Amino acid sequence: MFPILAQAQSLGDMAQRMAMEFTISWPPFLSNVVSFLLVALLLKRFAYQPILAALEARRVQIAEGVENARKSEEALAQAQSRREEILAEASQRAQQMVNDARQSAENLTKKQHEEAQAEAGRLLEQARAEIRRERTQMTSELRREVASLVVATTEKVAGKVLTDADQKRLNTAAVEEMTH
Repeated sequence: MFPILAQAQSLGDMAQRMAMEFTISWPPFLSNVVSFLLVALLLKRFAYQPILAALEARRVQIAEGVENARKSEEALAQAQSRREEILAEASQRAQQMVNDARQSAENLTKKQHEEAQAEAGRLLEQARAEIRRERTQMTSELRREVASLVVATTEKVAGKVLTDADQKRLNTAAVEEMTH
């Protein structure tokens, strides 16, 4: 037990020595506290605040970059959408133009066909009129020729010269015979 008491005695001595060595000396302690506070205030003012301001500026810049990227993506999506709309509209217009051209070609073909038929009908009617005119002319010439032949034959057969009234009567009779 003695060794324990001896050890306890030595621990007590040591505690006293430590307490004496670690006693607070107030003037240097206060001087250290004031120096620490001054350094902390100077660091806060000249180092910490500019670093925080730079960090805040960087955070704002990053936020703006993210917002600009989002806006750019939206603008790109809108541009893509608008491009697709324009392409669809252009395709629709092109199809309409093709349909209109096809319809115009059909209408033109139909109109030309109708004009050709009308022209053919007009030419046919002209030909018929020409044939009627020529037939009438030939009939008139034939009547005159027949009449003169009848008169010449009658003069030879009868041996006398016919008067104008006789010639007319014979001509009329001959023409009536030919037309029937």
